[in-house]
Order: sequence, then C-alpha cells, then structure tokens
Amino acid sequence: MLNAGGLLLVSYLFEGIHVAGVGWAFIAALFLGVMNALIRPVVLVLTLPINILTLGLFTLVVNGLMLWLTGSLLKGFVVEGFWPAVGGALVMSLISLAVNSLIGDQGRVEIIEMRRGSGGVWRER
Repeated sequence: MLNAGGLLLVSYLFEGIHVAGVGWAFIAALFLGVMNALIRPVVLVLTLPINILTLGLFTLVVNGLMLWLTGSLLKGFVVEGFWPAVGGALVMSLISLAVNSLIGDQGRVEIIEMRRGSGGVWRER
C-alpha cells in the first residue's frame, strides 16, 4: 500500500512517469514487488563486478531498469525513458528507507518516547 502511494508521488514528481489511477498504482506496486523479488537478485548477481567498481551506485541503475520494465509491461503505468526511471527509482528508494525506519523488528510501526532526564541527557521512557 505504501509503495502504491510512492508510485503516485513519483508520478507527480516526474513528467516521464504516468499512473492511470490509484488502482493501477496498486497493480504496478504489486508487479514491481514481484519483479524485485524474482528478477532483481539475478540481475544484481550478474552485474556484481560493475556494482563493486561503482561502490554500489549501479544498484540505482538496476532499480531504474526494474521500474522501466514494469512500465513497459503494464498498460496503466508508463515510464517514458531511462532517466525518469532512474529518478523515480531514487525517490522510491528514499520512500522505502523512510518507511522502513518507522517499522520495528516485529513488523509494526513503533513510537519511541524520549524524555530529558537529569543533566539534559535524553532517555527512552
């Protein structure tokens, strides 16, 4: 659900990415998740030497290719080029990073309450 929202946000930020509606955003997010689970690991292993040479930055290109491939296979989700796909993949990665930082080890959103104790030191309540 959050990835679908991320795809909608990416479609508003980049002119080269279009989503036909909220339903298509959910379908595209599901399809992108399946592609990231099945195809992306194989591509990452095949591109490991260039990924090592670029210190992992080539992973962004692979993520962009997965987004571009998803756009080429779905009718209601269109990615019009390589660079919009890479930009969209970067934004999706940042959204995923933010969402994953909010989710704890048990798979639930955790809120940590902090209070300032004696001496101005912050402590978890």
